[in-house]
Amino acid sequence: MNFIGLGTVANVATIVLGSLLGLAVGSRLPSRTASAVTESLGLVTLVIAALSLRPLLQPTLNDAVGGAALIIIMLAVISGTMTGSLLRLEDRMEDLGRWVRRKLARGSGDQSSTFVEGFVTSSLVFCVGPMAVLGSLQDGLGMGADQLLAKSLLDGFAAIAFASSLGIGVLASAIPVGLYQGALTLLGFLLGDVMPPVQVDALTVAGGIVLMALSFRLIGLKHLRVADMLPALLFAPVFVWCFQLLT
Repeated sequence: MNFIGLGTVANVATIVLGSLLGLAVGSRLPSRTASAVTESLGLVTLVIAALSLRPLLQPTLNDAVGGAALIIIMLAVISGTMTGSLLRLEDRMEDLGRWVRRKLARGSGDQSSTFVEGFVTSSLVFCVGPMAVLGSLQDGLGMGADQLLAKSLLDGFAAIAFASSLGIGVLASAIPVGLYQGALTLLGFLLGDVMPPVQVDALTVAGGIVLMALSFRLIGLKHLRVADMLPALLFAPVFVWCFQLLT
């Protein structure tokens, strides 16, 4: 029997199981294979990011803001990144990773830097995507957990790949996933339909850009400070709302 929150419970479970399987397999994989797996996952993340940009080509968002969708998203990403940098979100997330390591991975053979990289990278992949936001809200609204159940399968396989190359930090990422998606599910349950479709589209596009930055990091093109970009997810729908008020 389905219940509100089922999607998040399933997602956390698949991340834990996938991480454990990845840790078991990882020690048997040569380093070049583990690195290749991570780079391949970066390419898949790039594809997901590209698909998230589709609302920019569709009429719903563009018609609502008079064709200024790209400008609004650009302003949201720039403003969000500036805010995240001033708040040092990347540094704070790395500090959180180190704190979790001390609490949950004491005595582990992993180096601290490896744990933090696994925790930060996998947490961003599992939390930033539009499926995390939309699926959690849909679950909270009582519309079913189909999106989160599909995301659970994807995250489970991703956790295997991440844990095999990045270690036990990936397992700890189940904690922020549970808190983040659980909070969004509760928000959907308490407030009903939180955002109109046009604002959801803006958030989806901003999330796609953040995921694209993360994919560059996974592939090894550039170590972008992805966590500093996260406020763009808040600014994008807010900027759309403000533009509609002013026009």
